[in-house]
Amino acid sequence: MGGLKDELLKTIWHAFTALDLDHSGKVSKSQLKVLSHNLCTVLKVPHDPVALEEHFRDDDEGPVSNQGYMPYLNKFILEKVQDNFDKLELNRMCWTLCVKKNLTKNPLLIEEEDSFKVWVIFNFLSEDKYPLIIVPEEIEYLLKKLTDAMGGVWQQEQFEDYKVNFDDGKEGLSAWELIELIGTGQFSKGMDRQTVSMAINEVFNELILDVLKQGYMMKKGHRRKNWTERWFVLKPNVISYYVSEDLKDKKGDIVLDENCCVESLPDKDGKKCLFLIKCLDKTFEISASDKKKKQEWIQAIHSTIHLLKLGSPPPHKEARQGRRERRKKLLAEQEELERQMKELQAANENKQRELETVRKKLEEAASRAAEEEKKRLETQVELQARFSTELEREKLIRQQMEEQVAQKSNELEQYLQRVRELEDMYLQLQEALEDERQARQDEEMVRKLQARLLEEESSKRAELERWHLEQQQAIETTEAEKQELENQRVMKERALQEAMAQLEQLELERKQALEQYEGVKQKLEMATSKTKSWKDKVAQHEGLIRLIEPGSRNPHLVTHWGPAAFTRAELEEREKSWKGKKGTE
Repeated sequence: MGGLKDELLKTIWHAFTALDLDHSGKVSKSQLKVLSHNLCTVLKVPHDPVALEEHFRDDDEGPVSNQGYMPYLNKFILEKVQDNFDKLELNRMCWTLCVKKNLTKNPLLIEEEDSFKVWVIFNFLSEDKYPLIIVPEEIEYLLKKLTDAMGGVWQQEQFEDYKVNFDDGKEGLSAWELIELIGTGQFSKGMDRQTVSMAINEVFNELILDVLKQGYMMKKGHRRKNWTERWFVLKPNVISYYVSEDLKDKKGDIVLDENCCVESLPDKDGKKCLFLIKCLDKTFEISASDKKKKQEWIQAIHSTIHLLKLGSPPPHKEARQGRRERRKKLLAEQEELERQMKELQAANENKQRELETVRKKLEEAASRAAEEEKKRLETQVELQARFSTELEREKLIRQQMEEQVAQKSNELEQYLQRVRELEDMYLQLQEALEDERQARQDEEMVRKLQARLLEEESSKRAELERWHLEQQQAIETTEAEKQELENQRVMKERALQEAMAQLEQLELERKQALEQYEGVKQKLEMATSKTKSWKDKVAQHEGLIRLIEPGSRNPHLVTHWGPAAFTRAELEEREKSWKGKKGTE
């Protein structure tokens, strides 16, 4: 059913494009309604005017494209088609719609009826893609068929020249270009109109009407047993016989199936070239005109029965399908070859790029090697020059060193003189250091005194805080003891005043101690400055000799801050003074 649908679509496509007067790809709805009604009539499909009106309502916008018409065509017409209609009638209807618009006005060697048959053959041989075209391979097949039917000799070189002149990018011919090609007689030179027409009719019968063989033979009757001449037409599943070749008066059919067979018979009753067709219900005796015709008919009928057993299509349809499959295979191979060529080209380009990269790397390596060789030579020359310079420099240094040795001898004598001077300065420095130690002892004593004063001051402050806290607690205990607490408060205030006075005295003493500390500090700074000046002098004259400082001659106190700045006698005298002050308090 799919193949029948494809054949019908090709024919209807011609009718649709013929109605597209302005070549916009669309047809008005009123024309499509008429076309749909005619298709239903010809294809013997029940016409549904309601669905037609519903699908193409007048309130729809604009005309309908081929894609817009396809849903209705498939649903309401093609899906309902049965194989009980006259295909020629459908072809004639669509031919009538498109012939006036498309057929060339140039004079042709063939009549319009022959052009119609070529048009139908075109639909049979064209590719299943739109717009419809017939490829050069099918054109060659058709022209060969026509040449054989005309009894001519096929000119392959002429057709090759014709293919060469094809426009670039043109894949094939349209139906009207094919009609013009055959009608101009380009491949049938020397043939008259009648011969060309007969050839077209013969090819049409074979390809379109599925006529595998036809001709006059004698048939024996079943009732009267007489022999009558009939025009026999062999088709894939039937042998029809007519009164004459105009096919107007059909006398009967011999239905063929896989159970039929054909046998040769010996001559009898004055009839020659006999053969027998056996069917399940009937047997037919037929006489050919000669042995060649007899053998041709037997072979043709036998081949037809064999195809019925295999369920294969007629030879010309099977051949068409084979050519299409070969073209698809060839196209696929070409595409694969193109893909492989592109891959090879890409790989070649990659290799070229890689080779170019390698070449550049080699050039760069050669360039680097040349540069490195150049640098090596330059370095060698430079090293030789540097070696000569260093050699001269060493000679000069050796002379300078000899001069320096003599100079160092003189400097040694001067150095020994400076050592003696430094020893004298060292004795003076020891005396200065002794003065500095005494100043440090005095500073330590003042620092201890200051620390003790600070400690006493802090204890007094703590005692005052305690008294103040006790006073506050006594006030809060009871109102009855208020007077007594008042007296105690007065007494404590006096004691506080006395403590404050003592604190002021301690503050005064602390200030005096600070003044003494400042004095001692000034002395220490003077001694330090003096010692530093001596150290600087020693450093100026001191070379490799380091002064060794003498230890202390008198015993001295050591505190946790270091050596004390006062003697033990001074410390005892200050302790007596502190105890006396504490007793008076």
